[in-house]
Amino acid sequence: MKALITGGQQGIGLGIAQALHAAGWEVAVASEQPEAAMPFPATYHQHDVRDLDAIPALLDATGPITTFVSNAGVGALHSGDLLDMSPESFDRCMAVNTRGAFFLAQEVARRMLADPSDSYGSLTFITSVSATMVSPDRAEYCTSKAATAMLAQAFAARLAPENIGVFDIRPGIIETPLTAPVAESYTDRIPQIVPAARWGQPADIGQVIVPLARGDFAFATGAQIPVDGGLSIHRL
Repeated sequence: MKALITGGQQGIGLGIAQALHAAGWEVAVASEQPEAAMPFPATYHQHDVRDLDAIPALLDATGPITTFVSNAGVGALHSGDLLDMSPESFDRCMAVNTRGAFFLAQEVARRMLADPSDSYGSLTFITSVSATMVSPDRAEYCTSKAATAMLAQAFAARLAPENIGVFDIRPGIIETPLTAPVAESYTDRIPQIVPAARWGQPADIGQVIVPLARGDFAFATGAQIPVDGGLSIHRL
């Protein structure tokens, strides 16, 4: 079993990579950053998901994979009134979180189907509770994640007959380098808005990914799974 995780050098991606490695997967990590020191054996590939022309070279380098986790993502360039949102910030979120995710997953799926192996395969998109929970101060991020959630549904419908499961994981407030700048404000609010009353950890996401990748939930393909401590539960 071999997994490719985009954005796997830190945060949620690293938590996923560590969980899959511990469960017996051979792990490849792709990131736009220069090579990072991984805390376990893994191959590292510098790759910008916006560069569609580089996709074949990336997948040639990783070799056949059974598990793909589309985790690379960016947030809004600046939080603020959506009436002041710039086209640059909107386009950046869509280019990385949606367009880049789609075309890499597309080529991964093509290669899985071309592989004569009958092994179970999986594609998992890391979206966000923001796919359905609006934040007007970062609407471009929410929009991109909602679009990517629909991509996951489309891939699930297309690949269901092919022994390839597709899932949409929706993290809530997770303690990562990306949330570090606003950690203080979140820490103050978490007891009121998260029923579990704690920060989520990258390992929480990794624990969910492993059984999905293993095929334990193959007949649940297309499932949208919040990993958010109950944040997205509708309540009065």
